[in-house]
Amino acid sequence: MTYTDTYRHQGQRRALVRELRQRGIHDERVLAALAAVPRHLFFEPAFEAHAYQDKAFPIGEGQTISQPYTVAYQTQLLGVQPTDHVLEVGTGSGYQCAVLLKLTPHVESIEFNEVLFARTRHFLAALGAHGAALHCGDGSLGLPERAPFDGILVTAGAPGLPPALLRQLRVGGRLVIPVGDNQTQRMVRVTREGPESFVREEFEVFRFVPLLGASGWRQ
Repeated sequence: MTYTDTYRHQGQRRALVRELRQRGIHDERVLAALAAVPRHLFFEPAFEAHAYQDKAFPIGEGQTISQPYTVAYQTQLLGVQPTDHVLEVGTGSGYQCAVLLKLTPHVESIEFNEVLFARTRHFLAALGAHGAALHCGDGSLGLPERAPFDGILVTAGAPGLPPALLRQLRVGGRLVIPVGDNQTQRMVRVTREGPESFVREEFEVFRFVPLLGASGWRQ
């Protein structure tokens, strides 16, 4: 399978990065990661014109590819370091996963929807993004067999903080998760400061698809 990333695409990404910087994204490593990931490849050719607009877009199965600002915002809050072991909950299109792989090679990603999981696993392999270990299952329960994690990023709205994800954080690790109802959620960052000590911070309001699973919303 052949993919093209033209000078026009690269220019569109540079323009998108300038827009994100103007909106308050200041982490240069995060901006460089978004500049490096060809977002248009995550779209069907008929919809490529939407790829570098700062908006979410449907990908089927009731899911969306997240708005670039949202991806940048969450990734910036997570504060990924090159040696970090990161868990992404909600693989979706694979775009956020590809951005994380530009920041650390140690990425695990879990997807609840079996159809999306199969499609995205095939696509990321064809794209050459081999660094992530992809899993299919209930992301609200994390991946205890792969824990602990330096960072956990949840790409779906949760009704509360999933206890399993908190337990799977390394001391010093961060969980970034949108928490709220089925309409809007507030971005939350939880840092594990000790075995039973957590610090919670709240940030902007967003709108995500629901997190499904035992500690999420029921289907």
